[in-house]
Amino acid sequence: MKSAILIESKKPLILADIELPKNLEFGQVQVKLFYSGICGAQINEIDALKGPDKFLPHLLGHEGSGIVEKIGEGVTTVKPGDHVVLHWRKSKGIQSNTPKYLWNDKIVNAGWVTTFNEKAIISENRLTVIPKEADLKTAALYGCAITSGFGAVNNDAKVQIGQSVLIFGLGGMGLSIAYASSLVSAYPIIGIDIHQEKLDLAKKFGVTHTFTSINEDNLKDILNNKGPDITFETTGISSLMEKAYEISPDDRKIIFVGVPTDKIKIYTLPLAFEKSLSVSSGGDCIPDLDIPRYIRMELNKKLDLKNFITHEFDLSQINDAIDLFRTGKAGRIILKLNKE
Repeated sequence: MKSAILIESKKPLILADIELPKNLEFGQVQVKLFYSGICGAQINEIDALKGPDKFLPHLLGHEGSGIVEKIGEGVTTVKPGDHVVLHWRKSKGIQSNTPKYLWNDKIVNAGWVTTFNEKAIISENRLTVIPKEADLKTAALYGCAITSGFGAVNNDAKVQIGQSVLIFGLGGMGLSIAYASSLVSAYPIIGIDIHQEKLDLAKKFGVTHTFTSINEDNLKDILNNKGPDITFETTGISSLMEKAYEISPDDRKIIFVGVPTDKIKIYTLPLAFEKSLSVSSGGDCIPDLDIPRYIRMELNKKLDLKNFITHEFDLSQINDAIDLFRTGKAGRIILKLNKE
């Protein structure tokens, strides 16, 4: 089966045929993948942002959709033929051992979920069954982008009707936060991004005011001389994280969603009083509870996720897709792994 392999940090991925393990272990599930998203987490892995990569060579990807082909001993939450979302947060079921694939008689490592491959061995607790009538392409977004963004709004920030929201960065995560904020009737919803095309796209998902740079005077005009009730920082750029904290009033909330690229410096005294700063980890999502709710909304036309996907690539074009992701000019990029 074709897979994209990270052989060396900070280098393009290698596309190669690798061998699946001959037998499934306890709690493992074999899935034929159809679509995968690309997330900033994979870029961070490629760039070894957390330090030297001890697991090279290895597979990547943590949001996708597919159909179950085989199950290992002990698996009870999925069965062959089920349509599933693959996600990085734990859900019901067994956490299995991680699989090891073979490539030219060498071991290729993998985590509990990978999605940059035509087929994969997945830990049972990284799969959630969805209705067969659900769109597999948009279903891939529930593996991270939608659940993390919606969770940041509903679980972390607990945005209420009429609260004002400011979002730094309008990639897949920022768009998801904007959409969720609009669904709970936040107002205004202000988006900041250096790319005009992303600001234009964000208006389709509830953003009411857009800026290509931070202008505190404009923000004051929109917010009647008050700062935003809730600020979401999604870029992970240290200077923007500091700015998001700085411009938020001392009785409001700041949610850091992006992974920082470096250390940040903030004045912490306001945190001893009413200012609130928190870090979102996947929006505190519970996949087996949240994904079925969101899928039900999509099937009943309460959610429309098609416009989230701005570009689609075949697996053979994985490095082109990653290069585009790095430009910051795309919404969500989808990889097509097999024909439906």
